[in-house]
Amino acid sequence: MRVMRYEDDGGVVRYGEDIGDGRARRLGGSPLAGAIEVEGTEDRVKRVLMPIQPSNIFCIGLNYREHAAETGAELPEHPVVFMKPTSAATDPGVAIRLPASQMRGPEVDYECELAVVIGKAGRDIPEARALEHVLGYTCANDVSARRWQKQGGGGQWIRGKSFDTFCPLGPVLVTADEIADPQALNISTTLNGKVMQQHTTGDMIFSVATLIAFLSRDTTLLPGTVILTGTPQGVGMARKPPVFLADGDEVVVEIERIGKLVNPVVNA
Repeated sequence: MRVMRYEDDGGVVRYGEDIGDGRARRLGGSPLAGAIEVEGTEDRVKRVLMPIQPSNIFCIGLNYREHAAETGAELPEHPVVFMKPTSAATDPGVAIRLPASQMRGPEVDYECELAVVIGKAGRDIPEARALEHVLGYTCANDVSARRWQKQGGGGQWIRGKSFDTFCPLGPVLVTADEIADPQALNISTTLNGKVMQQHTTGDMIFSVATLIAFLSRDTTLLPGTVILTGTPQGVGMARKPPVFLADGDEVVVEIERIGKLVNPVVNA
């Protein structure tokens, strides 16, 4: 099912099944409650919201072989983990705000990523059963202020990844039963109509199942936990000359079978 979180004509926030043409078939309750029930009422979607409000946001760095190669990094032995605050999450169509605190000029980059949403809580989850804990998948943009990431965080990446609007999510959550293999999806970023990243999730160094098993070691993954699984090659900082986001840009993250996550860019 393609689950949408949206605001209806009356300003009420609801969950619904995306039926296209700007309409949704209303769902009862929340998908995170463990059951999705179709009520049948159809709503006109006034505004599309991020499909879930994250309880936690785990992120994985250097998880595509070709991206590691373009940055000159060795392949990691273990997943490279950092986090974003939930306040960084934002809706489709909402502007990515370039922070006023950019260090020495433009530095904000795009990163298309497959986002995994946990539906069933778990701790010490075996890799063989990891996908049973997945509610579904959505698109994410791991927006990154590169100088803050590399130079302003004391060796930690989180500061450069944590500004408001630095984690767009959406437009829908595709339930796990519709994506049997999350390692077989095309993924891309388009900036102002130009394709900047284009690859497949099959290039991940650590699979979705491996990541869930790794992150759940001695750690409970709560329903609503979002896992950003890394980005493929083509990021702006690796280009010659570098390409960073600017006021007036439009960024589109697209993942096969999920859809397009579109966000404009504005100065703070």
